[in-house]
Amino acid sequence: MASVAYSTNHYPETSVRTDEHSSGVTWSAITAGAFSTAALSLILLALGTGIGLSAISPWTNAGLSSSGVGMAAIIWLIVVQIIASAIGGYLAGRLRVKWVAVHTHEVFFRDTAHGFLVWAVGLVISAVFFAALTAAMATGAARNTPSYSTEGAAPSANGYFVDTLFRTDHPSTDQNDSAVRAEAGVILAHALRQSDLSVQDKAYLAQLVAARTGLSQPEADQRVSDTVAAATQAADNARKAVAHMLYWLFVALLIGAFCASFAATIGGRQRDHVLI
Repeated sequence: MASVAYSTNHYPETSVRTDEHSSGVTWSAITAGAFSTAALSLILLALGTGIGLSAISPWTNAGLSSSGVGMAAIIWLIVVQIIASAIGGYLAGRLRVKWVAVHTHEVFFRDTAHGFLVWAVGLVISAVFFAALTAAMATGAARNTPSYSTEGAAPSANGYFVDTLFRTDHPSTDQNDSAVRAEAGVILAHALRQSDLSVQDKAYLAQLVAARTGLSQPEADQRVSDTVAAATQAADNARKAVAHMLYWLFVALLIGAFCASFAATIGGRQRDHVLI
């Protein structure tokens, strides 16, 4: 009888010791949920991109406006995070190892942590994938870009504004002004980085414009001022658009982290047959 009593009391102690000394993180379940989250995010983003490209149009008064497309993209990004993160977190909760001798509050915390880790690992996987995709696209674009000789200049982000500087009422087919345009582009880019155009640079640009276009010096000065102002405004609008998108991206990712954590607790309770 003594041996039976010892045996009866021994097994619970072994179970408690096993739970206490085992890892509280089930990485296999987290990995499965993270890859599911990343895959679903990619699929849903591809679907949203296709819908967005179908909704816009290059023709005037056709398709959605840029503001409408931007708002739809933000809403879809939030929806993607909710769906993908919730499914990934739920899978991690259902697939994780059942803890027998762990307090209920500790189980809830571990399930929440599993969901958060699913979201974090899935985000890293998606970031690595998109970084590799961007690098591959940039490499392909560089290979397909034709090489320019000394008589031509490669287009840049400020190419449009440089062209406006040297527009004339008497255009010619002479394309031997690439050096002048390249120099003007460097000056304009420097002005945008410094948020201002120095007096020396402005005077020099005005001289280049006057010599190239035949404008008077006051007219060249005014053209330089207008072009720099337009380029600065365009750069500022782009900065605000990026900042606005990053704010909403932060909100979407935060919602995704919450959905993954909460869904993992639901999956864990169903795994343990606990009434919700």
